[in-house]
Formats: sequence, C-alpha cells, structure tokens
Amino acid sequence: MSAIVRPSRARIGGQTVPCPARSRHPAGTIAGVTERPARLTAVLPALDEAVAIASVVRGCLTHADEVLVVDGGSRDATAELASAAGARVVHEPRRGYGRACATGAAAAQGELLVFVDADGSLDPDDIPRVVAPVAAGALDLVLGARTRRPGNAMAPHLRLANRVLGLAVRPACGRVLSDLGPLRAIRRETLAGLAVADLGFGWPLDMVLRAGRAGLRVGEVDVHFGPRLGGSSKATGSLRGLLRATRAMSVLLARDLTRRATPPP
Repeated sequence: MSAIVRPSRARIGGQTVPCPARSRHPAGTIAGVTERPARLTAVLPALDEAVAIASVVRGCLTHADEVLVVDGGSRDATAELASAAGARVVHEPRRGYGRACATGAAAAQGELLVFVDADGSLDPDDIPRVVAPVAAGALDLVLGARTRRPGNAMAPHLRLANRVLGLAVRPACGRVLSDLGPLRAIRRETLAGLAVADLGFGWPLDMVLRAGRAGLRVGEVDVHFGPRLGGSSKATGSLRGLLRATRAMSVLLARDLTRRATPPP
C-alpha cells in the first residue's frame, strides 16, 4: 500500500495553500468506534469545484484515513488544489456522477467508504455519525438525512422531490426514507456486491433500491446541509441536468415496480 506524502504548504494558482498533516485519528480507527477498527476512505466526486475542494478535503482528513478525489475532467484547478490539500486524486475522463463514485470505490484503500459532495454544502464533521453504525455492524448502509434539521439550505422543490423518492423506496427498503442524499457510508465489499449499474445521476437511488432488495439494513442520521460554496449543481443547477436526473430516477423506480409486479418463474 503506497504512502501518501503531504507537503506542509503548496502554491496553486499564485496562492499559498496550507496542507494538513495526516488524520488526527490513528490509521485503523473510526472516530467514536472502537469495536471493530477499520480504515476509512472518503470519496469525493468532483467536477469544477475549485472554490470549495480544499476546505472539504481538509475537513474530511480530520475523520478519514484517506481522502480520494475523483476528478471528472475539471477545467479549473480542482485536481491541483485537492492534491495540495492532502487528497489522493484519481482522474476519471468518462462523465457521470455514478461513474465517479464507482471509480472512487474501486480505487479506495479503506474497508469503509463514505461519499461526500465536493461543493462544500455538507459538513465533514457529520462523517463520524454517518459512519459509526456501519463500522459497528449495526447497519449496512447509512444515509445522511439533510431535510430533518431546521434551517437547511434545500430548496422547496428539491425537498418535495426527496420526500417522493423516500416514499417510493419503501417497497424495496421496508421503510420510508426522508432523504436520498449524497453523504452515505457503506463497506466497500458490500457496495461491490450490490453491483450498482446506473453510472449517472441515478446512482444514489440505484444503490438504495439494490440494498433494499438484497435485504440489507438501511438507515439514516440527521446531517447539516448548507449552500454550496461555489459553482452550480450538475444535477439541479440547470434544466438539462434536472431533467436528466429526473428521467434516470424515474426509469429506476419503474424497473423496480415492474420487477416486483412480475411473479417469479
């Protein structure tokens, strides 16, 4: 396993960027969990997130043994800033949110994975609470619920969409979920066994549906959600992106309903 060397400071785009030391948690531990030590990799899919990426990486490094940024062909300094902040950067030239997540999962060195958006809208200090039930063996997949805390930054139409999706996954998961957000934790081998097929915007929903059909224990914990620090959302920041995300999730839900309505041979 190759060591990750982190300089103390780096100069990117004419600016001197501080680079943190290794995680304050010793390798092989998860904050707040001592029952089963395991390495944790934070996977950050990123595309043109130069404004936020360094602060997100530094925040994740306080809780994870490894921060892996999957750069999807950024036209700005996202990759350089992420590396300078202490992340390992993997370049994925093929577009797709799910593809970036899958690439990160395959390249991760940790046994436990936590997926975090790179736009600064999530609080890395919520990572221990999301990871703890998985690390302790209490749950198989934990989602960070962004909608249950007062004052969160989610737009009303997105809140409604998440509520609808949370109801729609009940047949598969056996429970209603309040949010299908991007901050989620799962064991790497568990994720590999799900064989999530959607490599676009439907990846988060596909994971939940497959976890439910596999009989995995799915739960959620409240997390903070604020405005993104820069740029625009690839899924909801444009009409094209919103339509693509809606179509992908609609197809997945239709397939799941069809599968349930079809009697076994």
